[in-house]
Amino acid sequence: MKLDNLSPAPKSVKKSKRVGRGCSSGHGFTSCRGSKGQNSRSGGGVRRGFEGGQMPLYRRIPKRGFTNIFKKDINIVNLEKLNVFKDGDVITPQKLMEEGIIKKVGDGVKILAKGKINKKLTIRANRFSRKAIEEIKLAGGKIEVI
Repeated sequence: MKLDNLSPAPKSVKKSKRVGRGCSSGHGFTSCRGSKGQNSRSGGGVRRGFEGGQMPLYRRIPKRGFTNIFKKDINIVNLEKLNVFKDGDVITPQKLMEEGIIKKVGDGVKILAKGKINKKLTIRANRFSRKAIEEIKLAGGKIEVI
């Protein structure tokens, strides 16, 4: 069996109703649309969210705040999570992603000082907090701003 041989089961496909083929067919004259009104005419109907002229829901509810389109997606990594690496490792955003500490690199990585670091590491990141810099240097590590 191949994909180009597939077809639906014989009785599963319904034939579409043919309308507008004369009065004796039972679906002639107005073609099942009724005699007058918005939906009886070609191009008729209403847009999504239209409520018959009533003030629509999306205009009735209050709107607050805004979405900053220039927002940066910075990943935050605490020092305690860096203890999974070996002494002397060079840590980059790609290594953090491989280890599962961050999900995606995004606009960069910021290292914060929560927890203790026990290893001498060279950490390459976009940003560091002041306290994190102190902790890394106390442990004998280096920092490099990307």
